[in-house]
Amino acid sequence: MKMILRIAAFYNIVWGLWVGVFPNQFFELVDMALPTHTMIWQGMGMVIGVYGLGYWWASFSPLRHWPIVAVGFLGKVFGPLGFFIQYLRGEIPFEFFYTLITNDFIWWIPFGYILWKVHKDYQWKLTE
Repeated sequence: MKMILRIAAFYNIVWGLWVGVFPNQFFELVDMALPTHTMIWQGMGMVIGVYGLGYWWASFSPLRHWPIVAVGFLGKVFGPLGFFIQYLRGEIPFEFFYTLITNDFIWWIPFGYILWKVHKDYQWKLTE
């Protein structure tokens, strides 16, 4: 669990820095129109980078800091849900899907495992 969270921390911090420093590069890579307001995209990078700091701190005691993992997991579920709603409305191009693979989908199982472990190991404490 510690290693999962440290890898997630590293990934999120690097991704956040990438988007902050080179805000147009993702759009160029997937041949999408450049954003009109890059500050919004850079803000998203900042939030994801800050999640990385949370994952790093949670890695020192994953079961104790499970709420950080839960918040991350919810973001990794609701982010794709928001994408699919916007895509079906025709408000976002499909190419944006590529961000979901590395930012969300690959983390469902490891983060889900940590939350399952918390539930399994600490169920008796949660009912007091």
